[in-house]
Amino acid sequence: MRQANNLNLLFVINPVSGNNTTDWNTIISDYFAETKHTIALYNLPKNCNLQILKDKISVFAPHQVIAVGGDGTVKLVAACLLGQNIALGILPAGSANGLAKELGISNDPRLALEVLLANNPAKIHAIQINDHLCIHLSDIGLNAYAMKIFEGQRVRGMWGYLIASIKVLWQKPPMEIALKIANKTIKIKAEMVVIANATQYGSGAVINPTGQLDDALFEVIAIKKISVREILKVIFLRTTYDSNHTEIFQTNALSMHSTKKVHFQVDGEYLGKVKEVKAVLIPDALTVMMPRSPKNVPAE
Repeated sequence: MRQANNLNLLFVINPVSGNNTTDWNTIISDYFAETKHTIALYNLPKNCNLQILKDKISVFAPHQVIAVGGDGTVKLVAACLLGQNIALGILPAGSANGLAKELGISNDPRLALEVLLANNPAKIHAIQINDHLCIHLSDIGLNAYAMKIFEGQRVRGMWGYLIASIKVLWQKPPMEIALKIANKTIKIKAEMVVIANATQYGSGAVINPTGQLDDALFEVIAIKKISVREILKVIFLRTTYDSNHTEIFQTNALSMHSTKKVHFQVDGEYLGKVKEVKAVLIPDALTVMMPRSPKNVPAE
């Protein structure tokens, strides 16, 4: 996808993302003030739904739609762009910004804005998980439960996630899971099962070291045992989870059944408890604007 000299850029700004101190409207307007590009700023209302945003995109007819927020905002914008010849841009403005980190997009607003004009789009795949689009990471079990606890805490960021994780570790009932992959059923006991489109969480914890966003597969990671010591290591030392307690599968489709209802999250959004999870790869789902030295995805 080649970019025209004069771009139409629609910025979808989530005003409640992150710490809410960055004036993105002013930063974006000032950055493009001396250019010939046409920009539109859309601040997400409280009750914005997918159709409202799709209508906004249809009226403006942009070359790029830029998600200004965290992974939830990116996911919302991405859902509007599936199957369209419109590129997704990302300005990291959330608490974790997992996908932006995955793609090597800087937290520095100016550097992130430069990516939009670098003319370096790349195709990535996504995953349809139950009724939800996943472009980063989804899981059941301990991490999803920690996210539920995290949402109700005052302490945010890495320390908030650590506190939430330690709280749920003391309970950590193992899940009895049946995975169906390529017509083969695998029964396991695990504290956490991850459906991984990407390699790492927003905290920097590496969950899927071999993952790629442009291949024909996603990974399923079953973590059988997690300790406080291991969580400290993966969060603060950026190490991977202990391979002795981890089993990894690759597939383009998955059916997963738990004997009991378990906590479930997709791209950082806690979605309650489920017993069944179905996932299927969506190849070449999105075109994403990338830095000139992308981390995981080759440029087109």
